Amino acid sequence: MGIIDLMTLLMGVTMGFLAFLLIGGASGASAWIFYPSKPGVSKPGKLLVAVLLGFLAAAASSYLGQYLGFFQSGQMFEWLSAILASCLVGCVFTAFAK
Repeated sequence: MGIIDLMTLLMGVTMGFLAFLLIGGASGASAWIFYPSKPGVSKPGKLLVAVLLGFLAAAASSYLGQYLGFFQSGQMFEWLSAILASCLVGCVFTAFAK
């Protein structure tokens, strides 16, 4: 029974990490694409920072919401908060970075 509990715990952490990486990366990249910079100026380093900030915002909103008791892992409100937080951070970063 202990092995199954350990596997469940590890799979939940791994899948959450990958999902937030995907959500944060997509929202950071899309924010960077939809807020274009000056023509001819392209800085891929800032794109990576936008993706990283989107990931961190998605993970932080999920873990903070679970810690405060707003939702449990896997609920729809968790995904909604992760998507909204990563989009907001991505848009704010790209607005100030350009």
